[in-house]
Amino acid sequence: MTSAISRKRAPVAIIDVRETVVPIKSAISNAYIDFSQMTVSVVAVVTDAVRDGKPVVGFGFNSNGRYAPSGLLRERFIPRLKEADPLSIADEERHNLDPHKAWAVLMRNEKPGGHGERSVAVGVLDMAIWDAVAKIEGKPLYRVLAERYRGGKIDDRVFVYAAGGYYYPDKGLEGLQDEFRSYLDRGYTVCKMKIGGAPLDEDLRRIDAALEVVGSPHNLAVDANGRFDLDTAIAYAKALKPYGLFWYEEPGDPLDFHLQAVLPAYYDGPMATGENLFSHQDARNLIRYGGMRPDRDWLQFDCALSYGLVEYMRILEVLHMHGWSARRCIPHGGHQMSLNIAAGLGLGGNESYPDVFWPFNGFADDCPVIDGHVGLPDAPGIGFERKRELYEVMKPLEG
Repeated sequence: MTSAISRKRAPVAIIDVRETVVPIKSAISNAYIDFSQMTVSVVAVVTDAVRDGKPVVGFGFNSNGRYAPSGLLRERFIPRLKEADPLSIADEERHNLDPHKAWAVLMRNEKPGGHGERSVAVGVLDMAIWDAVAKIEGKPLYRVLAERYRGGKIDDRVFVYAAGGYYYPDKGLEGLQDEFRSYLDRGYTVCKMKIGGAPLDEDLRRIDAALEVVGSPHNLAVDANGRFDLDTAIAYAKALKPYGLFWYEEPGDPLDFHLQAVLPAYYDGPMATGENLFSHQDARNLIRYGGMRPDRDWLQFDCALSYGLVEYMRILEVLHMHGWSARRCIPHGGHQMSLNIAAGLGLGGNESYPDVFWPFNGFADDCPVIDGHVGLPDAPGIGFERKRELYEVMKPLEG
């Protein structure tokens, strides 16, 4: 007689994890860094689940602005995942992987605090695990998230803005205008530009030039990338206030909550920050001490840099406890993972990079931007395979 135990299906197992480094170097710069040496880690989590005659493979990568965390991945986090007992990361009810259990395995023997680049490495693997989970279920990730955490409600279209306006060598005002004009031609309505890499009077001329193209100041956001001290942040706030811009982003160091809290006395328009905060504890401190206003300000936490979606959901819980709506979140990074989260969990939108950080920028090839919004492909997983140039980078990792 066959026992109940012997009839039980074996859990889905991870049979390999592969990583490579891809350059995304560019001649662009913001107020703080240039991107001449920028790299990205790409991982493939290979499972023993089979769909369409092939093993299911989940893909992940880190967002721009942080270098490929290859050492951390190869020395600590990939070995932990590969050595884990399949039962320790199994969702036995769904016969799938459990991203929350996998996250706990990745973070075993890690002390709290000091998030640094560790959060980036975990975020890369977390993305790949969620991609695999959705593929095993045969559903787009946004649908999986909506069914599990939002009663099945999905946003069919997600607001996206075009991030650009970087400082290029020998690129003048006409070049900036041509860039933004091309974004409007491609369906975007809101554009973002860099400030703080030039003197204030020069930045104001650049803003005036951009407004000649985008029209309403509400269609233009500016980003200082954490460059300013308090006096400079206030000087910019006073100069920017009359415009009525879409937002004034990350004026000071991301952990300088005092600076952020002081600025509303000088700037009553919307502000944005959070892309360089990598945990729910840091998010909680921003809300507690940073003077952020839930009726107008925006939060830009990026799951690919902050320990992945498992931690991002903790961030959303913190925001809810402090009276914030998920609609005030527009993640940094411009990638398809955040787009799925926005559609499945009801965020306020997503960043987009139409012209930089190829091929990790942009969304599925068959989902154009229309009137500042983009749809999502009806494809299992995150949808990387529907972006041809990106999948060409990932495909060799399938083996």
